Amino acid sequence: MNRVLVDRCMLAGALFASWEVVGRTLGAYWISRPSLIVARIGQMLANGDLWFHGRYTVAEALGGLVLGAVPGCLLAMLLRRHPLTQSAVLGITAVGYAVPKTALVPLFILWLGVGPGAKVALVASAIFFIVFYSTLNGVKALDHRLLMSARVLGANEFQLLRQVIWPSVVPYVFGGLRVAIPYAIAGAIVGEIISSNRGIGYLAQYGAMDFDTTLIFVALTTVMGLVLTLNAALEVVQKRLLRWQTEQS
Repeated sequence: MNRVLVDRCMLAGALFASWEVVGRTLGAYWISRPSLIVARIGQMLANGDLWFHGRYTVAEALGGLVLGAVPGCLLAMLLRRHPLTQSAVLGITAVGYAVPKTALVPLFILWLGVGPGAKVALVASAIFFIVFYSTLNGVKALDHRLLMSARVLGANEFQLLRQVIWPSVVPYVFGGLRVAIPYAIAGAIVGEIISSNRGIGYLAQYGAMDFDTTLIFVALTTVMGLVLTLNAALEVVQKRLLRWQTEQS
């Protein structure tokens, strides 16, 4: 077995054992124990509560991820040939990026109500800037010699975009998406904590109001599982799109 894997398992086992001891010493009111958390997760999976609340959080996060990432990527690509417009847009996006997104929640609730729309808008407002700046860095890092060589060979603008620009920018796009996924889940949960009667954020809020520490840790564990799962799925898609890329490149 891989030595690194053995070391990780030993460290994880030691941490969980210490956590269990601390939980039993202080009591479940202050800090829940891993055994209680696993038992509650199994119970909530069996009765369907975790599936019910989890699907709303995932739907809101993925909806906001798409609505934020696609425009952010497209805008960065469109600004490639317009440096003056790019400077003007960067001035505006800098202001938008500086605004704390949670401060926009009252506006989203006013415009879209307390339903999923406000949570999706909150997630999209955060994801847009992350993917936009990441993609723009990829556009700026383009090797202009490749573009010139392709033009000499007779490539038109669409061929340049498909054969040269997009393959070069894809790693930057996925780099932004990797950063964006935890923000997407966190944005959906923040929105649910503020105003919702369903979702993982609602579970955490309900646990806090009911002084149920175990339920709060169940929500946190579920969030970590969602982020790891989405990151793994994103890695599979990235490897598929970058099959042509060598390990060195």
